[in-house]
Amino acid sequence: MDDATREFDRLRPRLQGIAYRMLGSVAEAEDIVQDVWLRWHAAAREAIENAEAWLVAVTTRHSIDRLRAAKLQREHYAGIWLPEPQITEPPATPEEVTERADDVSVAFLMLLERLTPEARAAFLLREVFDADYPEVARIIGKTEAACRQLVSRAKAQLRDERPRRSVPREIHRRLLQAFARAIEHGDFAAIHAMLAEDATLIGDGGGRVPSFPEPLFGAKRIAQLFYAAFLRYGKGVRLELVMLNGQWALLRFIDDKLESAQTYDIEDEHIVRIQVQRNPEKLERIAARHGTA
Repeated sequence: MDDATREFDRLRPRLQGIAYRMLGSVAEAEDIVQDVWLRWHAAAREAIENAEAWLVAVTTRHSIDRLRAAKLQREHYAGIWLPEPQITEPPATPEEVTERADDVSVAFLMLLERLTPEARAAFLLREVFDADYPEVARIIGKTEAACRQLVSRAKAQLRDERPRRSVPREIHRRLLQAFARAIEHGDFAAIHAMLAEDATLIGDGGGRVPSFPEPLFGAKRIAQLFYAAFLRYGKGVRLELVMLNGQWALLRFIDDKLESAQTYDIEDEHIVRIQVQRNPEKLERIAARHGTA
């Protein structure tokens, strides 16, 4: 392995992280990183003063271009579009708990969809990847003042929608364990009790499998949905607690086949939002990892 390959491999997780947060798709992020690798391999590296800065810039610019095209495609997406979830490892240290707070959660990636590609890139580079404004300006191709304005507006757009009273990670895990038990035992009262009265559920079937075309509102209706699955499948329903996108989440298996990946937003020890990914294309990697592909 030569020095250029070692340098790229060292930076690959950072490049993958930028592309994934930009696009909300593991597959597209991997394509971006592969394209960047090909450009890196063909580049005149003696003219590159800072490898990391060059690679981050190329990855971000490729991601902006790809996101512009993706936004047009998502306008015609069947039903509600949700990001592709990915398995992540639990934080090993208290410091990592803070570092991975929620900057890659499914709910956060959904909020980022509201931003223009340039605003999303500027916000992520500055707020998640700690780039200074001169670097952001160089990558985005705008003035520092314009980038400061992009980031400021993005923060204002996202501020009101981000959870304000989210619970600690351990409480999140404990509540999901209890919620999974209630679902598997068909305990309607317990399911209902753990949901906030104004809870919301949204699902992504991608036009491949049935899903709600609009959000489902209210604790009672959502509890009835989970209870109906128990009545239909009984002990064929199994839930597994996993870490998805830096947060505890649930995988639902029906007759030992992965049916959905479910991420939960919890405030004041009640579930306020559930994102249910059912699109088989977006579950392929998780299913393969769990041997149910």
